[in-house]
Amino acid sequence: MQKYVIMGAQGCGKGTQAKLLKQELDLVHISVGDIFRWHIQSHTKLGARIKRLISDGKMVDDETVEHIIRERLGQHNWNFGFILDGFPRTKTQAEFFLESYDIDAVIHIAVPDEVVFERVLARRLCSQCGLDYNLIHHRPAIADTCDVCGGKLIIRSDDNEEGLRQRLKDYRTQTEPVLELFGRKELVIQANGALGIDEIRADIRAQLGLRKTK
Repeated sequence: MQKYVIMGAQGCGKGTQAKLLKQELDLVHISVGDIFRWHIQSHTKLGARIKRLISDGKMVDDETVEHIIRERLGQHNWNFGFILDGFPRTKTQAEFFLESYDIDAVIHIAVPDEVVFERVLARRLCSQCGLDYNLIHHRPAIADTCDVCGGKLIIRSDDNEEGLRQRLKDYRTQTEPVLELFGRKELVIQANGALGIDEIRADIRAQLGLRKTK
């Protein structure tokens, strides 16, 4: 069983790399962002609160995030392990996590701020099925139209320069201390997120000691 945490600022490519590891190792990809979006799209009470915080460029509070993670991992449907994406984001969340679970490694994908802005501001989301697009790497066949369901592509409410600056500030002040905490336990590997997808993937696999794939 392999259990990983993947971390990095928005736009670093952690979602893409998490999905690749999921496919290759038969892991369960647990994305906190996806869980947030499910609650928002399902119009739950929690979703309304999350939407309000995200729209204001704020982070969801520790208690709410810990509840979501405890509930999700409590389902125990990760027979071969999991890769946790988007958690922990604060030192408090990391301490809770280390007290409750053991992990094999923390994968940190580092990327310059200018690359984050370029990638995040190019993101689009299908208003109907929720499929993600990026106008740099994953363009729809027809402009502003989802390839799968034909829905209109929109910009996420928090994907704007002001909101992104606030999220990067939060990341620097709140999430980087998490890396220091994990680093003291010698769990962290560092990958260069400015590289191409395949290069990042190969680097991560090598540092984790995984067998090469064809």
